[in-house]
Amino acid sequence: MYVYSVRFMISNVFICRIKLCDGRYLAYKERGVPKNESTYRVVIVHGFASNKDMNFMATQKLMDELGIYLVQFDRAGYGDSDPNPKRSLKSESSDIQELADQLQLGSKFYLIGVSIGSYPTWSCIKNIPERLAGVVMVVPFVNYRWPSLPRDLIQDDYRKKLSQWAVWVARHTPGLLHWWLTQKMFPSSSVLDRNPKFFSNKDLEVLKNTPGYQLLCKSKLKEEPIFDSLRKDFIVAFGKWDFDPLNLSRPFGESQCRLHIWQGYEDKVVPVELQRYVWKRLPWIKYHEVHDGGHLLVYDSDVCEAMLRSLLLGEDTPLYKPKLDSTNDS
Repeated sequence: MYVYSVRFMISNVFICRIKLCDGRYLAYKERGVPKNESTYRVVIVHGFASNKDMNFMATQKLMDELGIYLVQFDRAGYGDSDPNPKRSLKSESSDIQELADQLQLGSKFYLIGVSIGSYPTWSCIKNIPERLAGVVMVVPFVNYRWPSLPRDLIQDDYRKKLSQWAVWVARHTPGLLHWWLTQKMFPSSSVLDRNPKFFSNKDLEVLKNTPGYQLLCKSKLKEEPIFDSLRKDFIVAFGKWDFDPLNLSRPFGESQCRLHIWQGYEDKVVPVELQRYVWKRLPWIKYHEVHDGGHLLVYDSDVCEAMLRSLLLGEDTPLYKPKLDSTNDS
């Protein structure tokens, strides 16, 4: 196979990119041990308003110990990757498959999807399960339009109405949305950054030492390509899907559980009740819960180490076992 991997100089920095079959370029960065010396090859799928430089806090010491080669890439329209005007659930998994093929990751590779980055991950589980050695979804978002979600679980969830409104506005009045997000009435320099309605106390502590969602600051949102990529990503994620993840059969056979969900109990973006319901519907998922964790679990190096050890080695600690209420979660 011919590999269309090239390096570009952008602002005096070399950027690695591959050329996809439709002519678009996809940018990526490599971490961990050299690929030809690795035991495990892992692809990270970033979330909304993020990019390949996201903080997945796996230490070099851990990656050396386990022999992990880590690939983080810019999804279409993010960072240094070209936008995809035909973005869809299927195109997201196709991009990941092409990335794995061109980087020669082998017949199977591991996948970690973070937050909204879980929708490309679900698409991979649906469309290319034979390529996946194992999957972790970290605080994966839940689409309120999945048909199998029970009405009594979501009818009073303000996030459902908020996502429905946001999708309608993003689809039908993008100009109005762009104005609303960038006008001067916001007291903060960012729409979501450090907002206690969306972040737990532990998340807020994390954000004191990190830039947060840089692409959501008003100066970035004024840039049309960035705004348009975020808008289309949101529409695909929260729009109508062509399959219901809650009806999927076990994709990895019966021998070993290879699909994991990691959820913060204090997460204000994705409520723990929804995640527990997903786990009950799909009991072949290995479910982990960080009791004092919020939405920014990947900023915790101890949690990231536990994720990788569980995924790659099957090593689990009781520290992240969900503490279910016998009345409501039995």
